[in-house]
Amino acid sequence: NLKIISVGSKGLDQIKREYGKYIVKKFSFKEKKIITFKEAEIIGNEILRLFSDGGFDKCILFYNNFKNVITQIPQAQQIIPAENKISKDKDESYVSYEFEPDEDEILEDLLPKNISTQVFRAFLENAASEQGSRMTAMDNATRNAGDLVDKLTINYNRSRQASITKELIEIISGAESL
Repeated sequence: NLKIISVGSKGLDQIKREYGKYIVKKFSFKEKKIITFKEAEIIGNEILRLFSDGGFDKCILFYNNFKNVITQIPQAQQIIPAENKISKDKDESYVSYEFEPDEDEILEDLLPKNISTQVFRAFLENAASEQGSRMTAMDNATRNAGDLVDKLTINYNRSRQASITKELIEIISGAESL
């Protein structure tokens, strides 16, 4: 069973046509100028609430990863259960540690913060991608406006030159007729 938590209106507009019946929660922070960790915590808490209620068994976060101004790479990151990124090919010895307070108590506090941190990271990556796209669009608009000004200047100069030439021809023709 697919369940979608949508953040933002652009993504919602794209997926609601085909996957609208799977959307369980919508978040929109349009009134916020800057997204902070507080908003990521709200979403993280909602994800954890749904997970603890048995709403899903796997959570995948989709966002744009900012590579450079021109390139943004769509990413899919599994946040519940956490992916084990340690390769099993490496020959590493594992050491047992004692935790104070209890290990479960530490995880109970850190895991919700980890989920919120991953959501906030996705927010930041999306914001960087958006700013990169805007910068590219504005650069293209500036370049196109400069080209348009150059073309209009050439057309203006040609028409001005044509009218001057016409006036000179009229003056010369008038002088010859006398």
